[in-house]
This record gives sequence, structure tokens and C-alpha cells, in this order.
Amino acid sequence: MSMINSLRAAVRTNRRRGAAGGYDALPEGAASAVVDCAVYQHGKRTGETCSPREAARRVKAAHQLPEGEGSFSWIGLHEPTEAEFEGIAQRFGLHPLAVEDAVHAHQRPKVERYDDVLFAVFKTVRYVEHDQLTPTSEVVDTGELMVFAGRDFVITVRHGGHGSLQELRHRLEADADEAGLLAKGPSAVLHAIADHVVDNYLLVAERLQNDVDEIEYGVFSAKGGRSADVGRVYQLKREVLEFKRAVAPLLRPMQQLSEPLQRLVDPDVQKYFRDVADHLARVAEQVHGFDELLNSLLQANLAQVSVAQNEDMRKITAWAAIFAVPTMITGVYGMNFKYMPELDVQYGYPTVLGAIVLICVGMYRGFRRNGWL
Repeated sequence: MSMINSLRAAVRTNRRRGAAGGYDALPEGAASAVVDCAVYQHGKRTGETCSPREAARRVKAAHQLPEGEGSFSWIGLHEPTEAEFEGIAQRFGLHPLAVEDAVHAHQRPKVERYDDVLFAVFKTVRYVEHDQLTPTSEVVDTGELMVFAGRDFVITVRHGGHGSLQELRHRLEADADEAGLLAKGPSAVLHAIADHVVDNYLLVAERLQNDVDEIEYGVFSAKGGRSADVGRVYQLKREVLEFKRAVAPLLRPMQQLSEPLQRLVDPDVQKYFRDVADHLARVAEQVHGFDELLNSLLQANLAQVSVAQNEDMRKITAWAAIFAVPTMITGVYGMNFKYMPELDVQYGYPTVLGAIVLICVGMYRGFRRNGWL
């Protein structure tokens, strides 16, 4: 909480001081967490990788020149501590609540606006390869990615072992020109990140389809009621729900970023956000379909298990009834009484055995005809 209180004071100071000052006061505390840091002008990267302080100075110097309009810095961080992030947060006047979310992670996907800064939280998703789905298989691995997009800066904070933006940054830089997305400023970077995250969602959804198909085949196979494992169905449903928690909350924010009233997003970039929102809606529909199908498969599997148990009980009951006949007859003649009918008949023993066999065969055929055996 001490960092949050100091940040609140720093934000108030920066607002009173104005946007023009304060570059020289940027500490170097985030150096160990910085993955990449660069300045972009007219869609092109200027100079080599630098420190956040140097990037802030370059942007300030570029804004003092007529051709420097549109310059911005992009600072990439990986799991910074409070101390490492405090200096950058103070310099760029980031809201303390957003800073707390970025440092501590485990946040719900969202897009919020703090004055002239957009703060976005994305869940990065990676499909975990596995030879066979088991009741303990991890199918979806999630991380977090936070993005601060201001008028002249982009700050990305990544949590987790995947979801690196290095490849995305290099691809944008390779396609950098005055007509490219980077020339549109920080909102274009925000779009590129959102598009990158949603594209990964599409890939994961395709791989999950195979797992769902495998489970469906197992449930409705000839021995599905006995061989299909409820634990596998339930585990996959848990993984799908985790994926759903990453996708569903972003639907409305992506639509809002494509609306004309969103003044923090370049008008030329808003149309691209519509495309991202469309892809996200497609993924959301797929995930919802997975969830509903797994619910049905779980119920179908439980129903099949119940039917199989009922069939077992009918078979046991039928055989018990068949064996009850010789048990009853032999039990009667096994009683130790001197005067009993047919005890002195010459062919009484084979007659009784024959009667037992005939009765048992008749009952067996009757049970078979009625589907009990």
C-alpha cells in the first residue's frame, strides 16, 4: 500500500506540473524487468534499445521538433516488482489502481479509461500438448498481459511464461512505414496486441475441438457407458471454463474500442478493432458451444452409467430367479422328515432333476426373450 500512496501523490504532482515536465526525474528502477524499450516516430523505430528514462527523453525531444509529432515510446516489462514499476508509474502518471492491477496480476480481462490513458487487461492462453487426455491433464495454460496506452507511450506488463510480444514487435517494425499501423500511434499498438491475443484464442479453440471430439466419441462408443471416464469429461470442462473466463469479459470492451465516441483511439484504427471484436465473438461462440456440449456429454455419460447399472441389476435378478428354482426344490427335499411324498418312487430322483432343468431352461428363454439376459 505504500507504493500505491506514493503513486497517488506522484500522479497529483504530475497533473499539477503538466504533461511537459518530469522526464528528467524518471528513475531507472525498472531496468531489470524491461524486456524491450524503444521510441517510434512516423511508424519507424528510432535508435537502439534504450532505458525507460532515455526513451522518455527522446520522446520529449522529438515533440519539440515540427516533424516529431506522433512520436511515442513502447516499454515492455515482464513481471515487474513494485519497486521496479514505481518509477515508470510516477513518470507517466499512471493511475494507482491500474498500477496495482498490473503489478499483482490475477485480474479479470477488461479495458478501462483513466483520464487520457487506456488500461487493458488480457488473458493470454496457450494450448498444452498432451498424448492422451486424463482426469488430471492441463489443457489450457493462461497468463496475463496488461497494456497502458497513452498519447505518447505504450507500456506492456506481462505475467506468465508465455505470451511474449517480441515476435509481434518485430513484425510491426518490419512492416513499419508511414502507411503502417505503427504510424497511427499507441492505439495501433493496443490493437496489434489485442489482435495477437485473439488470434491465439482461435488457435487454442481449434485444438480444443479435437479434445471435445475425442471425449464425444468415447462417450457414445459401444462401451461408452462403461469405458468413458467422467473425470476426463469434468477435467476438460474445467479447462474450457478457464478459457471462457479469458474470452467472455473482453467482448464488450472490444466493441467499445471500435465505437466512434472512443476519442483515445485513432479513427483509422477503430475499424481494425471491429475486426478483432468479430473474431473474439466467433471464439466466444465456440467456447460457449464447447461448454454446452460438455454439459450434455456429462449428462449423457451419467445416464449411460445408470442404464448399464440397471442392465447389470436385471441380469443379476434373472440369474438369481433361475437359481432360486433348484435351490427351492432341493431345499424342500433336503428336509430331514421321514414321511414325505415321492420319497419311495423308483424314478423320483431323475424326475426331479429333469423338472429342475426344464423349469430353468424355460425361465432362461423367457428372460432372453424379454431382454433381461
